[in-house]
Amino acid sequence: MRDPFQTLEKFDVGQGREGLFYSLPALEKRGVGKISRLPISIRIVLESLLRNCDGRKVSEDDVKTLANWNAKSPAPAEVPFVVARIVLQDFTGVPLLVDLAAMRSTVQRAQRDPKLIEPLVPVDLVVDHSVQVDFYGTPQALQQNLDMEFKRNRERYQALKWGQQAFKTFGVVPPGIGIVHQVNLEYLAKGVLSSSTKEGEVFYPDTLVGTDSHTTMINGLGVVGWGVGGIEAEAGMLGQPVYFLTPEVVGVHLTGQLKEGITATDLALHVTQMLRAAKVVGKFVEFYGKGAASLSLPDRATIANMAPEYGATMAFFPVDAESIAYLRATGRTEAQTAAFENYFKAQKMFGMPDRGDLDYSVDVSLDLSSIEPSVAGPKRPQDHIALSKLKDTFQTLLIQPISEGGYGKNEQELARVAQYKVQRRLNGPKNDLEMVDDHPTPDSAEKLPSSAFPESHSQLRHGSVLIAAITSCTNTSNPSVMLGAGILAKKAALRGMRIDPSVKTSLAPGSRVVKDYLERTGLQTYLDQLGFNIVGYGCTTCIGNSGPLNPEIENAINTNDLITASVLSGNRNFEARIHQSIRANFLMSPPLVVAFALAGRIDIDLTQEPIGKDKDGTNVYLKDLWPSGEEIKKELSTLNPAVFRKLYTDFASQNPKWNEIESSLGEVYQWDPQSTYIQEPPFFENFSMEPGTISEIRDARALGIFGDSVTTDHISPAGAIKASSPAGKYLVENGVSPADFNSYGSRRGNDRIMTRGTFANVRIKNLMLPGVEGGVTIKYPEGKQESIYDAAMAYKKEGTPLVIIAGQEYGTGSSRDWAAKGTRLLGVRAVIAASYERIHRSNLVGMGVLPLQFPEGVTAQTLKLDGTEQFSILGLDGNVRPGQNLPLQIKRKEGPAQSVEVKVRIDTPIEVDYYRHGGILPFVLRQLLA
Repeated sequence: MRDPFQTLEKFDVGQGREGLFYSLPALEKRGVGKISRLPISIRIVLESLLRNCDGRKVSEDDVKTLANWNAKSPAPAEVPFVVARIVLQDFTGVPLLVDLAAMRSTVQRAQRDPKLIEPLVPVDLVVDHSVQVDFYGTPQALQQNLDMEFKRNRERYQALKWGQQAFKTFGVVPPGIGIVHQVNLEYLAKGVLSSSTKEGEVFYPDTLVGTDSHTTMINGLGVVGWGVGGIEAEAGMLGQPVYFLTPEVVGVHLTGQLKEGITATDLALHVTQMLRAAKVVGKFVEFYGKGAASLSLPDRATIANMAPEYGATMAFFPVDAESIAYLRATGRTEAQTAAFENYFKAQKMFGMPDRGDLDYSVDVSLDLSSIEPSVAGPKRPQDHIALSKLKDTFQTLLIQPISEGGYGKNEQELARVAQYKVQRRLNGPKNDLEMVDDHPTPDSAEKLPSSAFPESHSQLRHGSVLIAAITSCTNTSNPSVMLGAGILAKKAALRGMRIDPSVKTSLAPGSRVVKDYLERTGLQTYLDQLGFNIVGYGCTTCIGNSGPLNPEIENAINTNDLITASVLSGNRNFEARIHQSIRANFLMSPPLVVAFALAGRIDIDLTQEPIGKDKDGTNVYLKDLWPSGEEIKKELSTLNPAVFRKLYTDFASQNPKWNEIESSLGEVYQWDPQSTYIQEPPFFENFSMEPGTISEIRDARALGIFGDSVTTDHISPAGAIKASSPAGKYLVENGVSPADFNSYGSRRGNDRIMTRGTFANVRIKNLMLPGVEGGVTIKYPEGKQESIYDAAMAYKKEGTPLVIIAGQEYGTGSSRDWAAKGTRLLGVRAVIAASYERIHRSNLVGMGVLPLQFPEGVTAQTLKLDGTEQFSILGLDGNVRPGQNLPLQIKRKEGPAQSVEVKVRIDTPIEVDYYRHGGILPFVLRQLLA
């Protein structure tokens, strides 16, 4: 094996074993950089370069450049990072599998061996995005929701089963087991991996990328990994390095300790606001110091999970004794934990650094003792609000103008109260709003039996809490906050307190281990009494799978234009994500979710006002119910490594519904032309071994002009499909009734649906049509209003190239590859934005769409663009360079043409190749066939 720097050495693996490793201390001794001063996260990436240095994918210069990383001015060099494994969730994993299947079909048509297409690194797909909270508040909710999940997603699951047998390195964790990031933390991650060579067993750090932005949760365990788009993950699966520019590393020096009663969620929300303000987008963040050492590993994972919310590529905690203890506590073998500890000690990377030990690009400090109880919202996770200020903040937002981010209510509207009565019998016409709700699974209340909704008679007003969900891996992976929620529920239940039936309550643990310890401690009984029955093991409300509200309640909200609230222990609360009719969404710790559910309203100061009354009519305050550190510590002692081992073995036998699903066999997927779920995508149509040419884009039209913070949810909705939309019409034409539409998310294996659904979010605002919401545009030169899809197809017929114009932070949110795929298939040649979120920019290049960036201070508004213009990107040719400036020529309907310099956001040399080849997939396929 190649060892150009002569760093392959032996170390004691533990338990009498000896292993080999590529020694970073030895590299430093050879005079290749001051490696002992590098941040630990950089060193782990460096080890990958050193071990994979083959002179082709990774050169000796790549190793030397990163080994000499300059903290204050990192070299603008491309890092070819070869990861050890890849994790997927089902919504991004299914289209990825469909692409691999399409590549095998293309290879077969070229009369070559389809097995050329095979993941070269282990891939684990966890089915966690498909369960919806249809049923809640009953002991049967878990089973009923699982039944609905399998009914809705059978065809997708058949495709996954085909992939499981077709690819040797492709594993599936079936539905009903847990959320991908919690399963990764508790089970998939090993800390250190090894491979057999003729020289012996070589050990190396566990590293990964995942097709979900919250892959960073694993950084809490000292594992380097982050979220990428499915397109980039596919390239990694097929042996390509993950390329990125040498990053800055922001050191976050933590001091002090959290005060009594402060949760990891409070800390994570504070960090999110602090680091978003510090502009850490695209940077590595590394936590260190005595404060970091004082945090439990689940607390570290909670903070790391939120990295996408503050924009960091990664949020890394170095490996120390707490990391080793966590592996043992979660049932990993003694051999695994010993190898993890001994390897990091041999690499001199073990232990929590302190101030001055390492060099960082930027250093910020945070005293943990300064953290106060808090929430975030109502529309963004970085909008941190102290718990004591929540009431005032919400009341201010109610009257604040819409243009300033408020709700624009006048004094008369503030006093509005809606009476409603929910009976067991559901009747009345189908509520069309339920059909356009932006959820990954369908949200039609009328399809459910009446028993799904409790009988109630209440009143609603601004600030009423209608969804209270303990959900999301961010917090459900953390036993201290989950037990805290159980203790608070117990104290409330014993005092006879109850939650109003209008509040939709749910508990969706990130793994079955949570159920075990909540039942073992007896706390689940009290959560059940308050309506927090377990509804499923998946992301649920955090990704918008909150399920339907009572039609009567929804009608009361919409008729009276009420600003009602959801409270959830999640990481995302974007507009229309949780539930379309609920416009104020707040992130908070699980105990606070229970407290606000009991209060029934968000406009309350829980630090001063009573939550409610007990059975004796006595006022009950938050301080009366809040769990003490001692109470939580006592319950934590019930955690048992044997439970982790038992629950994370032999998934198939524990999931009979999964076993019942039949799938096709063989190396090549059998495409069904009648399927409305899975179709062969057009990315390899007319495939040839020759890449295309790069040329100027002339006289393009704007398909859409968008403002700031357009998310991937806006670009490629996961939610229910409206019958009158292009996707809905397509389904009807293909014999699918609206009752069986399912959702965009569930149909990501069908490009015909997904292209029609691109920019189809009901809340997206195309500034070409002021005051109008939804996926519409103006087709020019006719000036006709049409759906974005219909306009794009008309432009395509005319041969007119298209561009998208956007504001700041374009493509924030989920790492949704269809946001780029759909953009490409609509005929969009370039996106011109004020700034990009990291993953979406990468995905655009990966699909052969050119990302361009306006200069600072230049926007569609300053240029007074209205969509009547024509755009030309001049000087674009085969010599395009990363980061170069090009003139954007704007021809107006009247008046002279205007030219603006825009920056090419192709950031690395390999991305030039991807763009030239029309995307990553054709590039990789040509390499494999060559």
